[in-house]
Amino acid sequence: MSGSALYETFARAPLAFDRGEGSWLVTESGERYLDFAGGIAVNSLGHSHPHLVAALTEQAQKLWHVSNLYEIPGQRRLGERLVDTTFADKVFFTNSGAEALECAIKTARRYQYVNGAPERYRIITFEGAFHGRTLATIAAGGQPKYLEGFGPKVEGFDQVAFGDLEAAEKLIGPETAAILVEPVQGEGGIRLLPAPMMQKLRALCDEHGLLLILDEVQSGIGRTGKLFAYEWSGIEPDIMAIAKGIGGGFPVGACLATDKAAMGMTPGVHGTTFGGNPLAMAVGNAVLDVVLEQGFLQSVQDKALAAKQALASVVDEFPTVFEEVRGTGLMLGLKCRMANTAVNAALRGEHFLAVPAGDNVVRLLPPLTVTSEEIREGVERIRNAAQKLSDAGGKGNAS
Repeated sequence: MSGSALYETFARAPLAFDRGEGSWLVTESGERYLDFAGGIAVNSLGHSHPHLVAALTEQAQKLWHVSNLYEIPGQRRLGERLVDTTFADKVFFTNSGAEALECAIKTARRYQYVNGAPERYRIITFEGAFHGRTLATIAAGGQPKYLEGFGPKVEGFDQVAFGDLEAAEKLIGPETAAILVEPVQGEGGIRLLPAPMMQKLRALCDEHGLLLILDEVQSGIGRTGKLFAYEWSGIEPDIMAIAKGIGGGFPVGACLATDKAAMGMTPGVHGTTFGGNPLAMAVGNAVLDVVLEQGFLQSVQDKALAAKQALASVVDEFPTVFEEVRGTGLMLGLKCRMANTAVNAALRGEHFLAVPAGDNVVRLLPPLTVTSEEIREGVERIRNAAQKLSDAGGKGNAS
């Protein structure tokens, strides 16, 4: 055997962390990194949050796994809390976002089937989307780089350009079951679908008997300053997939649906071995304890506004490095003029962690618990990296 024992599917940075404290990660040698990557929007409450640690360790001493053959009280409680705070009537728990999307796709197709329209199975999606890495979700995302080499693309997904609602309407046919969209594209480059477009999609679905599926895996659980991003547009979906932030670092996902949309999901048609296990549910409930506290989401909005304003000044100061600030809440992005990989490496040189995304963007996804002081510190580190890149004469230019 040569090299690593692991699949070579990740181009990993030469960094390994030993522990985390809030917004900070610490290497074995004691180097501290300000973490605005957040495990790609996963560590919603930072690292080693005491309430999450207590919930996990308490549950770990009692019961880890029993399977969904039996009642799981923590699962029932988390499901009820999600129903109480959203559009949904029903919840199915998974281990990941991709599984939540698979459940959402199956729920929509099954709804049409039991409604007497089994021919309606196709789903309209948008260019630049990322819905997961399973065979169905890479087909839904439609990105050639993720589809290449995996055989025939899973049938049933029709894609239009991002935000092109006219094209979406033209694609609606007798086989269309649903429209699937991220309110804010994460991997696609922090691209926001404006409220009027979300409202138009809702109207299109109502007019044509389609279900509206939202992928809030990255934008959910307070990331945009509301519990879910759809709330900003004043509409409600029929089905929604969530993950990442709801587990705060523990693998948790869920598919939420109205009673009507979930009418076809009857005993035996779908399942999961690990989804909704007691450990995951203890952590998910602990996350909601914090995020649903009075004033928490308002604090996210306040910090986000300050962050966006400070980042805008950095963009103005270094026009050869950055083009614009994007995003909403603490789901922010810097559109780069030079290669985002070069910018990301320069940020890492300042002991600051961010995440590259599509459309030559660097994502900033700090914990929702990030302090105002840490935001200022983060912006200063971004400024330092931009200064060095600017002084170097813009090597690594994207064009």
